[in-house]
Amino acid sequence: MSTLGKIGIWSMELRFGDKGEANEAVAELDELGYAAVWVPGGIDGEVLGDIERLVSHTRRTTIATGILNIWKQEPADVAAWWQTQSADRQARILLGLGVSHGPAIGDAWQKPIAKTRDWVDACVAAGMPRDRLCLAALGPQMVKLSGDRTAGAHPYLVNPDHTAMAREILGPGKLLAPEQGVILETDPAKARELARGALGHYRSLPNYLNNWRRLGFSDDEIAQETDRLLDSIFAWGSVEQIAQRVKEHQDAGADHVCLQVISANGFGVGAMLPAWRELAAALL
Repeated sequence: MSTLGKIGIWSMELRFGDKGEANEAVAELDELGYAAVWVPGGIDGEVLGDIERLVSHTRRTTIATGILNIWKQEPADVAAWWQTQSADRQARILLGLGVSHGPAIGDAWQKPIAKTRDWVDACVAAGMPRDRLCLAALGPQMVKLSGDRTAGAHPYLVNPDHTAMAREILGPGKLLAPEQGVILETDPAKARELARGALGHYRSLPNYLNNWRRLGFSDDEIAQETDRLLDSIFAWGSVEQIAQRVKEHQDAGADHVCLQVISANGFGVGAMLPAWRELAAALL
């Protein structure tokens, strides 16, 4: 998946912020040299429209979903949408798929591996290329499925240890594109306060809890949001320290690292742009 480049941006703001500001910002990210921009789609079924919008305001950047919720989209509909896109647009779209979480889905929840495998197979049978799909994979079975059925894995809220584990399972030649939360704050107390805010409701979701346990964190550490947990999941400090964390992921086997900026200036494209520019200058 060479079109992703080595560094991307993961952003809620480009999807849910002011559309005009987002369109201008994604065009600037394209000009800055970010080869991929990831936007979330886990909470609704409308992300494909925003993918079209963002692709329309870029010339080179790949627009990816992190994630498209497979409970909120029918595989045949996604494949049909894909086929309406021009070849140029298809080359710059990557759909990261996710099975979401039992508490969010409710009674309809099914075994995640089987549900994901069936959804992917149905989407491919309807005309969607496997190499334009990847999976939001945390556990070993889902990571393996991502390599067997799609281009590879897009893990979220992970550290370089997870990246090493995922690469071992995937083997060579498969996409591994972890998300990395970054905080451009050198004061430890302030940085960790922002990290705790970003961790938020994720601590109540079984998929993340189980993954952190696999990575060696105790239930007490997770419940208390210890410094060790926060420092493992989030990269904070100077741009040089952020660059070091990116290198750790790359050394562990990541092809592409997508950076999600957590800012003390709040939510919004305007709050993110200075950090995106600073990171581009240091990393691209």
